[in-house]
Amino acid sequence: MTPVGQYSDYKTSGIDWLGDIPTHWDTIKLKNGFDLHKRPAVKSAGIVTAFRDGQVTLRSNRRIDGYTEGDKQIGYQTIHPGDLVIHAMDAFAGAIGVSDSFGQSTPVYSVCTPKSGFNSYFYARALRHIALTGYITSLAKGVRERSTDFRWADAKELPVPRPPLEEQDSIVAYLDRETAQIDELVTKQERLIELLAEKRQAIITHAVTKGLDPAAPTKPSGVPWQGPVPEHWTVQPLKNLIRMQTGVTLGKDFSELETETYPYLRVANVQIGYVDLNEVKEIDLPKDVATTSMLRAGDVLMTEGGDRDKLARGCIWEAPIAPCVHQNHIFAVRTGNQLLNKFLVLALDADPARAYFYLTGKQSTNLASTNSTTVKNFRFGVPPMVEQHRIVDHLGRKTRLIDDLMDKANAVISTLKERRSALISAAVTGKIDVREGVA
Repeated sequence: MTPVGQYSDYKTSGIDWLGDIPTHWDTIKLKNGFDLHKRPAVKSAGIVTAFRDGQVTLRSNRRIDGYTEGDKQIGYQTIHPGDLVIHAMDAFAGAIGVSDSFGQSTPVYSVCTPKSGFNSYFYARALRHIALTGYITSLAKGVRERSTDFRWADAKELPVPRPPLEEQDSIVAYLDRETAQIDELVTKQERLIELLAEKRQAIITHAVTKGLDPAAPTKPSGVPWQGPVPEHWTVQPLKNLIRMQTGVTLGKDFSELETETYPYLRVANVQIGYVDLNEVKEIDLPKDVATTSMLRAGDVLMTEGGDRDKLARGCIWEAPIAPCVHQNHIFAVRTGNQLLNKFLVLALDADPARAYFYLTGKQSTNLASTNSTTVKNFRFGVPPMVEQHRIVDHLGRKTRLIDDLMDKANAVISTLKERRSALISAAVTGKIDVREGVA
């Protein structure tokens, strides 16, 4: 990072989020620096989207699926490269930036061009900083969950700093260079995490499909996605080894029956490898109904819906809350004397299970799903119990080492992102003088 200092003199800005600014800076309202435009849309043009990370670009530059298209693009407008774009609904989360593309956009975008003396890239940085402080949320009216309505009528009155144009240019150049360096470091750490995750997956898959003895004779498993297994293993459908419990179906009327209040797990609580107990709902049930859906310590929890590549991945219920029931969209699986619950969780995480549930999953618009029959019919190699214990212990040691490395890489990423955010904040509010840093 290029070392920088502070300005020699400061004055009070009178704006809470801005604080003191250099004495030669001014403050203005956004409307004094930018003009709003509503250009007719070019119907053949691509769709430009303002993303929450600050990129404003053709939607096709990011991805081509997963979007909801309106039947009629009513009120759409033209966006040119260099336009400052403010997403009225997502500005609070940082969906503000300078377009790099020509195209058309929804009318909920405020599309602006700078007046003389104003650098759009500086103000995109400044406005994103304002948004991420929560200031826009405090001003704007909420219209849906995790969103606000921040139209031009509000945006134009927003007080913003006004450094001289040459300083705006210097700040933009400095931040472009410094954040690019930080982003490169973040990318390297993210790539390291990807490689570690691939190694972790490979170690798990090999151990739960081939065992720990490389010299063990093998036999065909008879399962296309499984491959050969050690000769002394059995290959069975999961239904031979477990009992599956159904959960509570929401919406039933028990108003005429005597009920008790129970905590219950929803799909949102069941994550890959752990149970998220930050928000546990409660439900009133007759005791006999609750009994049929009561969780026990050691149950393997799986969800029937979610991302297609994550279907049926499990975690173990350690009973931190008791009693506790579960929703019918969660499978509670109890293993018997031929299968360790920890081995099952590992087997569900391995490549053969991922392939099976991906291929058998039913895809809807946004989510995929499986069902209890499909889960029970999953065939896989089952070692003797003594060997299952050895495999679980072995993988516990191996994955712990990898998980520690991934945690360290994630900590580095968090630190780098905090540094990036702090650097932008300091530069656009005048807390550091970057002019010599770009000389």
